[in-house]
Amino acid sequence: MRTACGSQGGHRGGGIVVVKLIVIVATGVVVYFAIALILIASSTPPSGPLEDGGKQGLDFTGTRGDYSDLPEQITFTARDGTALPYRRYEGTAANGRFVVLVHGSGWHGMQFHAMAKKLAADGLGTIIVPDMRGHGEAPATRGDVDHIGQLEEDMADLIDELQRQAGGPAQVVLGGHSSGGGFVVRFAGGAYGDRADAFILMAPFLKYDAPTTRPNSGGWARPATRRIIGLTMLNAVGITALNHLPVISFAMPQEVLDGPYGHTATTSYTYAMTTSFAPRPDFGSDLAAIDEPFLLVGGAADEAFLAERYEETISPHAPGGTYVILPSVSHLGVVSDPGAIAAVEAFLSELPAAR
Repeated sequence: MRTACGSQGGHRGGGIVVVKLIVIVATGVVVYFAIALILIASSTPPSGPLEDGGKQGLDFTGTRGDYSDLPEQITFTARDGTALPYRRYEGTAANGRFVVLVHGSGWHGMQFHAMAKKLAADGLGTIIVPDMRGHGEAPATRGDVDHIGQLEEDMADLIDELQRQAGGPAQVVLGGHSSGGGFVVRFAGGAYGDRADAFILMAPFLKYDAPTTRPNSGGWARPATRRIIGLTMLNAVGITALNHLPVISFAMPQEVLDGPYGHTATTSYTYAMTTSFAPRPDFGSDLAAIDEPFLLVGGAADEAFLAERYEETISPHAPGGTYVILPSVSHLGVVSDPGAIAAVEAFLSELPAAR
């Protein structure tokens, strides 16, 4: 009789332990989600003019140019059926090469007009300049994508379309500036990285706390840090429903917003866009996937990044790159400075014509 009672008592004791464990786990889950949601709700990206009167941020004075001969946009159809725009600068020589240039955060492909025109005129390839999804003249949803990774899918679809147009294998050089350079690093480390044969990184963004990044990219990026942490917590357990919330805004000068192309600026990004347009958190693993030739061009006067630290940061992961750091060149100047364009031309000239 004592044995039976002891057995029943043991079962009751075991049941109590299980119930306590369930309560502890459930409480932990509730607390986890509560913290994430509080962080998300308590932070939004700032808007409006900078409190310092505009002393921070990027220098846009050198970006004014002649766009009277800007090529008309054409479109390709992405896998979700969306027509996405790009400009095509035809080369003077058919060398079986496409050079695809990805713009930086907040702007669009027009920033490459001077460079693209020069590269094409010098017969270094057909230059392709897309407006990435969520950017440009009239995107379906400005500053957002449908899901994390969609920009990589779009780029793969664009490259596939270019290969179809070429009627056979063509060399693809993928380049990008700032966040566009970060996207190039992400693309190289992702499922579609083998679609590019060489890479050009122009003042690339690697990570908010990378050795190359000034605080908040020199004042250009204005993140809602607590919201980003909260959304990262939700994404870590597979919850993506709130990824369309804005998490970062950009210090776009009012004179740009009031100018003729102000309506084409994208002044904030959602979590999905911010994540899709940057290397993965372990950016070294993305860099390590770059086993093709690459060029890095930076400016010693970059307001957002520390150009002199690129080589020491990148080369341990991706050895063999060519680094060109130009004196007195700003962050935005990297895409239009004659020295920067000359560095890109030299790199392209030394590449084999095709795979």
